[in-house]
Amino acid sequence: MIEITPTAQDYFARLLEQQDGGDFGLRISVVNPGTPRAGCDLQFCPAGEEKGSDHCVEFSAFKLFVDADSADWLGEASIDFEQDATGGQLTIRAPNIKGSMPGTDAALSERVAWVLETEINPGLAGHGGMVSLEGITEKQEVVLRFGGGCHGCGMADVTLKDGIETTLKGHFPEITAVLDATDHSTGENPYYAPSD
Repeated sequence: MIEITPTAQDYFARLLEQQDGGDFGLRISVVNPGTPRAGCDLQFCPAGEEKGSDHCVEFSAFKLFVDADSADWLGEASIDFEQDATGGQLTIRAPNIKGSMPGTDAALSERVAWVLETEINPGLAGHGGMVSLEGITEKQEVVLRFGGGCHGCGMADVTLKDGIETTLKGHFPEITAVLDATDHSTGENPYYAPSD
């Protein structure tokens, strides 16, 4: 069901040893499954606080309790820990939790919105930004509006052409252009503001 690499198992074992007051395991569930906003919730689980319906996966140093309603969404999931100079990075990959892109019979706007939410906005979120679909013209031009740290950002045009347009055209060759409908002069907290 869920693969936990040996390095991640060692990492969890060390964390669990540091917990005071008893026997702990881990519990994982999926929040907003089947939507672009889906995510994994991984928490310490004191012994006896797991749910009776949870699936228990035993590892050498701990137990992982998988929420029963989340189990199907976590198929092919993996957890890894990569050590680095600052300590390390825990990564949870769960390719099925967001469901799948709408089929080719769905409207282009629905398919574009899906890619924006699942591929583009997670990257923009690192800069406190996001983009939303305003519409698609008769000429198959996708019209977007930037928000958050992207609203007023001096690099928005580069992000639009080199990142977003390339990604969207890669998925949907019928798109002729990607346009920005944002009035960037009104941005209040841009991620990058060029100096005057």
